[in-house]
Amino acid sequence: MRDPKALEEAAPIVVIEAGQRSRFDLAEIWRYRDLLYFLTRREVTIRYKQTLLGIAWAVLQPLLATVIFTLFLGRLARVPSDGIPYPVFVYLGLLPWTFFAGAVTRGGASLVANANLLSKVYFPRLLVPLSATLAALVDTGFALAMLLGIMWLYGAPPGWGIFALVPLLGLVAVVASGVGLWLAALNVRYRDVQHAVPFLVQLWMFASPVVYPASKVPERYRLLYATNPMAGLVEACRALPLGRPVDGLALAISTAVGLALFAWGLWRFRRMEKSFADVI
Repeated sequence: MRDPKALEEAAPIVVIEAGQRSRFDLAEIWRYRDLLYFLTRREVTIRYKQTLLGIAWAVLQPLLATVIFTLFLGRLARVPSDGIPYPVFVYLGLLPWTFFAGAVTRGGASLVANANLLSKVYFPRLLVPLSATLAALVDTGFALAMLLGIMWLYGAPPGWGIFALVPLLGLVAVVASGVGLWLAALNVRYRDVQHAVPFLVQLWMFASPVVYPASKVPERYRLLYATNPMAGLVEACRALPLGRPVDGLALAISTAVGLALFAWGLWRFRRMEKSFADVI
């Protein structure tokens, strides 16, 4: 039998120290991909657990919003829709917006909601808000199926541009992740954030061309308007499935601002990450 003291001396010593990492370690995320999958699955399951309609809510929410906006804005207020049937117009706007709003709202509250998990075991904290974004993307997949039915119903069948929604929704996911990461980190320290986020998201919707066309914005303000990352993305999500031209400059500006928001949110998250377990 070997001497315990000799075994202790032969054993490797691992020292874990707090770091100042601010970069996105894709290799680490890939190593924990199974955990990301289970966190996303749990997020979807918990959201619809003990509900009567279950995942059908993912379709009903944008569908009911479309009906309400069509009645009050399309019929009563006569909001223009650039020649597109208003239900199709508003649903195409709500599709990326509902995804963005859901990902930001759930991502911002994700760390606090998983406080017990964060304080007990190590894993990349990025996985928690990222799983909220992926869960919102699952909802969008079901809502996308309803889009095809609405477009056929109103005589506006989708063209090949419908496939452009995949990369566009990917960009929306990047923007939502960046905002969600920053809000999640901020919410750990200031719990007021979770109360303010729904209100701010609602204001953001009316600052984006969801229920009205971007053509209603005066020409001299178009470039400034495009600095809203959701402005160019929502307009592109509406134009491409219908085979309409896209404002390339507005889309480029919105995409650049969105990527900058992601980089900012990631940097702030990594800067604050080391204190999560102590503060939460």
